[in-house]
Amino acid sequence: QVQLVESGGGLVQAGGSLRLACAASGLTLFNYATGWFRQAPGVGKEREFVGAISWSGESTVAADSVKGRFTISRDNGKNTVYLQMNSLESEDTAVYYCAARWVRFGTNWYSPLKTDYTYWGQGTQVTVSS
Repeated sequence: QVQLVESGGGLVQAGGSLRLACAASGLTLFNYATGWFRQAPGVGKEREFVGAISWSGESTVAADSVKGRFTISRDNGKNTVYLQMNSLESEDTAVYYCAARWVRFGTNWYSPLKTDYTYWGQGTQVTVSS
């Protein structure tokens, strides 16, 4: 059974930092590109792309809204992907999800589309107080 489990969320003041972790079981993340998404509170809020990392960890992409503040990394030995969040703002308040998509070797690993991801975690709440 495939499981992705996020951890590390919590309450932090604006300007602070958090590191989220996404631990996988039932699959080897080395074969998967991994993305982070978030869904802010409120009616009609879509789950939005935050960033993604290639299966090797050599390439990352961050959304414009978090570029320069958030960093994605992975430790394939621990089957875990991380989202380091610095300089947090109240607008970063959301439930954060990690997701994995299998990528055939030699093809484009990158996708910001949530529909391209097969496996999802249950989410972890991040609340930034101003």
